Amino acid sequence: MIDRVLSRLPALARSAGARAAPIVPPGNVAGRALLTVIAIMTFLASLTVGAVTLVSDTAAQWQSQIAREVTVQIRPDEGLDMGAALSRVQMVALSTHGILSAEAMDDAATSRLLEPWLGEGLKLDDLPVPRLVIIAINEDDPPDFAALGKAIRDAVPQASLDDHRAWVSRLVSMAHATVWTGIAILALVLVATVLTVVFATRGAMTGNRHIIEVLHFVGARGSFIAAEFQRHFLKLGLIGALAGGAVALCAFYLFGRWTAANQATPEADQISALFGSFSIGWTGYGGVLLLIVLIGVLTAVTSRVTVIRQLAAIDMLSPVEA
Repeated sequence: MIDRVLSRLPALARSAGARAAPIVPPGNVAGRALLTVIAIMTFLASLTVGAVTLVSDTAAQWQSQIAREVTVQIRPDEGLDMGAALSRVQMVALSTHGILSAEAMDDAATSRLLEPWLGEGLKLDDLPVPRLVIIAINEDDPPDFAALGKAIRDAVPQASLDDHRAWVSRLVSMAHATVWTGIAILALVLVATVLTVVFATRGAMTGNRHIIEVLHFVGARGSFIAAEFQRHFLKLGLIGALAGGAVALCAFYLFGRWTAANQATPEADQISALFGSFSIGWTGYGGVLLLIVLIGVLTAVTSRVTVIRQLAAIDMLSPVEA
């Protein structure tokens, strides 16, 4: 065994740039298994990045839509002229600074809103159904909501202003919780990837232990040996990350196309209500591409650090073995 190793020394230790044979076998079973694991890890991490981007963007859209309008609810009361009450609320709203428009929801729109629960053909005059006024506000110069609510109550005591602050607060909390959960999952996936690369590197070093030890003892620099492993694992990491990331991007793209092509179905309507068009946008695609590069670099750096530490351990044990 030593004779065979020594016969390869001139080609391996000549210089860092002239190599006749790689230290790490390029196509062994362990390498293919590691490539598969990295592809799976990248796929899961890419799904996490895409999902966090999707939820964050959708929550921002919801928050913007809610912030653009407020609602006035007028409760029916004995002797209340609902038509006059709606007109008074509109007049008060339109006379307030920062209000763009105020539109009362007509009987047809109110009936459509209640159809899923009360059925078709509703007669609102026979039911104590609250009526709504939708008020659009200027996001750049919003009104004083407290003063607006007081003015509306003074004009119509049965009316109440809902500025959706509770919904906005819950929405922001949900978005923040989702983002932090995604970051935690992404961190766990990256840690698992690092540990997998560490074990794979140690396994590769164990399989080539005699070659590595002889090279190291005859004067080959640790950086040269580490560079061999780094180059090998960088290639594996990039190929696996590209495969996993590409599958994840295709999944997002195909699901977005399916949602766009089935807008009329109840399933697609529910998905659109929760996630918009289910498109992660350029931010999500850019995040996945950065993740692919990060996993490739992380794989190479982890392998290099592992090799250097293993060689340092060999140096510490060599005087004892001598």
